[in-house]
Amino acid sequence: MIKSLIAVFLAAILTENYVLAKFLGICPFLGVSKKLNTAVGMSAAVTFVMVLATAVTYPIFMYLLVPAGLDYLQTIVFILIIAGLVQLVEIVLKKYMRVLYRSLGIYLPLITTNCAVLGVTMLVIEKSSETYGFGHAIVNALGAGIGFLVAMVMFAGVRSKLETADIPKSLKGLPITLVAASLVSLSFLGFAGLVDNMLGIG
Repeated sequence: MIKSLIAVFLAAILTENYVLAKFLGICPFLGVSKKLNTAVGMSAAVTFVMVLATAVTYPIFMYLLVPAGLDYLQTIVFILIIAGLVQLVEIVLKKYMRVLYRSLGIYLPLITTNCAVLGVTMLVIEKSSETYGFGHAIVNALGAGIGFLVAMVMFAGVRSKLETADIPKSLKGLPITLVAASLVSLSFLGFAGLVDNMLGIG
């Protein structure tokens, strides 16, 4: 049990990173990664929403929607729940962390439409029929949030280096940002199979 939870946690961070491996949540990844402090703040908010959203949506789907034959409403219900949680985060940040609230700007309410958050909640439901229970779902959501943080911090570091690099004029701006993002994504391919080998799975 513990070994499987560790495997799920590490996989969500490394081999199944929702940003760099599944390409979900690209909007904040590109938009909020210019500065390290905003990248960390956004990642913390996304992680909180991911874990809380999974903790709420999983039992609602399993014990309310499925028994009532309303599982086809999954996407709508999940989006409404995520939207409510994002509003909660926004209120808390606005009241207690005004500097972070202002620095995140438009990207904070965009967590509602962040496909990484919705992806975590929906993909966990798909896996629940195979190996995922509620504990696995929460661990996966936490790992996904930390994986989002790792991707954001790494890319923020890369972008800070790009500001002082001698870049050809034709690649300046968005082109070099996309090239850098693709290279960071490729670097995570090196983790393929690492989790299984570490834990002796497969």
